[in-house]
Amino acid sequence: MIETSIDDLTTGTAEPDVEGAPAAPSFEAMLSTAERDIEVALRGANATVRELKKAHAAARTGQVRDLRKALAAAGTAAAALAAATGTLSDGPELDEQDYLASGGYVKELLAAAESAGLTIVEEDNLLLCYPSLLKLVPAEAAIEIDKVRERRLRPSVLVAALARAQERDVRFKADAFLDSLRAAYELLVTGEDKRADGVVRLLDIWGVLTMLPGQRAQYSKQEFARDLYLLDRSGVTHTARSARTLRWSASTGTKGAGTLVTVAPSGQQQRYWGVSFTVADAATVANAEPAGT
Repeated sequence: MIETSIDDLTTGTAEPDVEGAPAAPSFEAMLSTAERDIEVALRGANATVRELKKAHAAARTGQVRDLRKALAAAGTAAAALAAATGTLSDGPELDEQDYLASGGYVKELLAAAESAGLTIVEEDNLLLCYPSLLKLVPAEAAIEIDKVRERRLRPSVLVAALARAQERDVRFKADAFLDSLRAAYELLVTGEDKRADGVVRLLDIWGVLTMLPGQRAQYSKQEFARDLYLLDRSGVTHTARSARTLRWSASTGTKGAGTLVTVAPSGQQQRYWGVSFTVADAATVANAEPAGT
């Protein structure tokens, strides 16, 4: 068995280790080859079963000539099947856990996505592909897509699944999210003795929303950034619970620390830094729907 270097398993042409040596195949190419070889083996298996069924029928009725003919054909088909399965070995010549951990898989996945016209962006050890968030789990030979384990690792299959996810409508409760955003904002404004309509960093609001133990693992900054984009995209700036209106603030923070990044369906990066809420006048507050209704 030829040993394959993990670092060389990238989409496209890998650099040969020795001048004139063939380039190492990609993970996608290995799986494609395995698929074709298995199809050949399956045809041999079907031919073997077909001839054995003929032999069985001939034996049951006593058609000896047909029995001998079918058994000979079954033997030939079985030999072809043995030869076909012998070439299959144990599958792709690489350790998928090592490949996921090496960075080679990500490179190949990004290249496959680009070829399909799909944009995937790397951000803080996650892969962003609107509306999905992907995390590699090498120890489990799997990928988490929006916290759901996915073991289908073939790049073309994963890219197709991500493309279908983009075509589906995203379920997002803009009003409920905005109410949570405003509540955290008001808590920070009060605690930090800011103006009632002062700008607050979104990263600090995320800190309030995830202040309980374990919540940051359940709701990452990247998920928060995606939800901010969905809110922005929805156009909702106030809810029935409060007449205070959301205002986005880019400031100079979009160029420095504290900026939250996500991607739009087009693949364009969206950056969010801070927000504020207008101060409602007394008349508007009186007409607002009470909380909990």
